[in-house]
Amino acid sequence: MPNKTIEQYNNAFDTCFQIFYNKSRDYGPSWKIFRPASLIDQIFIKAWRVRQIQETGIQKIADNIEEEFQAMVNYSIMGLLQIHEAIDFEKELSLEDAVELYTIERKAVTELMLQKNHDYGEAWRMLSQVSFVDLILTKLERMKQIIINDGKTLISEGLEGNFHDIINYALFALIKINEENKS
Repeated sequence: MPNKTIEQYNNAFDTCFQIFYNKSRDYGPSWKIFRPASLIDQIFIKAWRVRQIQETGIQKIADNIEEEFQAMVNYSIMGLLQIHEAIDFEKELSLEDAVELYTIERKAVTELMLQKNHDYGEAWRMLSQVSFVDLILTKLERMKQIIINDGKTLISEGLEGNFHDIINYALFALIKINEENKS
């Protein structure tokens, strides 16, 4: 895999982490109150907004598409933390602990990306931003069904795998946006 990809990927992830960190300093770990269904809905709102902008070319709020993909990454990390850490919204979570947990999830998602990117040969570079949004929206619909099924799947990946894929699709979209902005 080209070093360029991992550098671009880490740069995009660094930006997402910085937003998570700054918002955690501003608001504390208020995201702990979200249940998985609520986090999925938050990601859906962001992805749906991007789709509407893509389809209509019209937006009345100045937030750019890049910020929406960054939010999708961070909400997905929060979802993974809820799954893996069973974070209790009534217990304290320090900024340092939140950062450590984010870093653990980031490492796992990055490792998965490296493995998949090797096997798929960077096919994501041929996808459009439209495709990334549609893939994310599809993953979200699947996740809603998994929740309806009480988290049980017969042959499909669970919530964790879908959160991983959403993070990677959003980061790939951010890389492509950055490349477009530079050209």
